[in-house]
Amino acid sequence: MMYNPQLETFIRVADAGSFNKAAEQAYITPTAVIKQMNLLEDGLGVKLFERTHRGLHLTKAGISLYQDAKYIIGYCKDSVTRAKNAMQEDESVIRIGTSPMTPAQILVELWPKIHEHSPHIKFQLIPFDNTPENAREILANLGQNIDVVAGIFDETMLDLRKCDGFEISREPICCAVSVHHRLAQKNRLAVQDMYGENLMLMHRGWSRYVDELRDDIWENHNQINIVDFDFYNVDTFNRCENSNDMLMATKAWTNVHPLLKIIPVEWEHSIPYGLLHSREPSKTVQNFLAAVQAVLY
Repeated sequence: MMYNPQLETFIRVADAGSFNKAAEQAYITPTAVIKQMNLLEDGLGVKLFERTHRGLHLTKAGISLYQDAKYIIGYCKDSVTRAKNAMQEDESVIRIGTSPMTPAQILVELWPKIHEHSPHIKFQLIPFDNTPENAREILANLGQNIDVVAGIFDETMLDLRKCDGFEISREPICCAVSVHHRLAQKNRLAVQDMYGENLMLMHRGWSRYVDELRDDIWENHNQINIVDFDFYNVDTFNRCENSNDMLMATKAWTNVHPLLKIIPVEWEHSIPYGLLHSREPSKTVQNFLAAVQAVLY
């Protein structure tokens, strides 16, 4: 193991808010859990938990470690996956990064035609978590451990993430709503249907296409209240469902959250969708992109 296993116990205790519950989940005794947490606090020289009669609460140090520990554990697990992948390198294999926000469904649908065009090309799916850290690292280093990622993009995002994009389609910008939302029964929305609602949009500067939508709403439909957010991940979809706000989305995210419905809107706004790849793609990736272009056109 590449990290202190006490970190996993720490995260389990923090999530459960109880030594006893964490012990049940780990199939060990509460005494063993407490001992691990005492050793972790002693080893780090910080107090991680406030112990009260109402349960456990993270201190400021504990909150900081909790966030970093989840990243450390995820990164270490991904490192092992990448090391195993390196042992099985094949020049004809395209490593496709996949996550809830960047599903590889479009490539699965195109695969029969791609295989017919270039039977030597093989796919390998590599899952990853949607975190800001992963977004920065994976997209800036495409070609090292992951070759391509499917998703929405524009010139602004490509410049920010230091990668290039191969456009497959222009996807209409839709809205996601809770299945319990008053508009969930509709199969298509008029812009006026959204009056009086909160619409969650990525912050200005993330995408030119989203900024154009934002400006259109401000200028022509100011009865819609725009709510900014900073990053797309599953928590964002949970926030949409829990708050009953609307969320800018595309049809590619239909299966991200079972309690949300993605509905087209009667406006002309769309955003490029395709494959993100290195600015200096390998010969294998170049051949793959050529095959995708051939089967599309």
